[in-house]
Amino acid sequence: MSKHAEQVIAALRRAPGFEGVEADAARITRLGGLTNLVHRVDVDGRSVIVRIPGSGTEDYIDRAVEATNARAAAKAGVSAEVLFADPATGLMVFEAIPGIETMTPDLFASRAGSPARAGVALKKLHGSGETFEFRFELFAMIDDYLKILADKNATLPDGYHDIVAAAEPVKEALAANPAVLAPCHCDPLCENFLDDGDIMWIVDWEYSGMNDPLWDLGDLSVEAGMDAAQDAEMLAAYFDGAPSPAQMGRVVIYKAMCDLLWTLWGLIQHADDNAAEDFWAYASGRFERCKVLMNAPEFGGHVAAVRAG
Repeated sequence: MSKHAEQVIAALRRAPGFEGVEADAARITRLGGLTNLVHRVDVDGRSVIVRIPGSGTEDYIDRAVEATNARAAAKAGVSAEVLFADPATGLMVFEAIPGIETMTPDLFASRAGSPARAGVALKKLHGSGETFEFRFELFAMIDDYLKILADKNATLPDGYHDIVAAAEPVKEALAANPAVLAPCHCDPLCENFLDDGDIMWIVDWEYSGMNDPLWDLGDLSVEAGMDAAQDAEMLAAYFDGAPSPAQMGRVVIYKAMCDLLWTLWGLIQHADDNAAEDFWAYASGRFERCKVLMNAPEFGGHVAAVRAG
């Protein structure tokens, strides 16, 4: 048995009801994950997900908050049941959701109705009445990530601080009309959405918190590479119709701001020598996309619409 398989079985044995699992009776399948080791384990007629946190993630993820919010998301009916969570280490075991496709940008484009199902899932989460721990503070997180990178003596893309300064009008517009906070995923990668054709499920609550709910929609649009038609489908399902100019403005603003934030996240992964992918290219690509959107002629109009409310 491989070292990874031994690690997965040892982790699973900590979950109630799985203490006596034998490795030779289990089928272990490695799943995706940029920063963590994620495996599906099929054993004794059950399927579960074992998530072992990646090295260094404790620098920027509060695992106790994650576990609390994951349970609240399951209670809201949008996520998998948490079978075990160790807030000290970040080890988590979930019930596997049957019959799903793990989403990708290509699948959001090809699976009919998937943008709408994502909009419905996010609406269900945001309107659930659940309260997440942690307040997702965009500009405070940017400052925190910059400090982490400074401590690591990491390099930033040329012009990053200039774009942060150029985002001040965005910060002012959002402050002029603060959103009603809701429980939000805050990191809606396509791969965190699981589609069974009828319902879109959401997993991975590492960055979750109380936030402006339109962050989730803007960020998912960016992650999925949605075109205007997909955006319209997702937003119509979420709002039960077309968004107002101020609502659309917030979505567009957050498209730019998520790239600004996740640029720094990618640089932290690069500084930590995370080999999951080329994180320098990831960060540089996101930064360039952010600059293009913020420099677009219509961006100022979206900021003005948000400021006007």
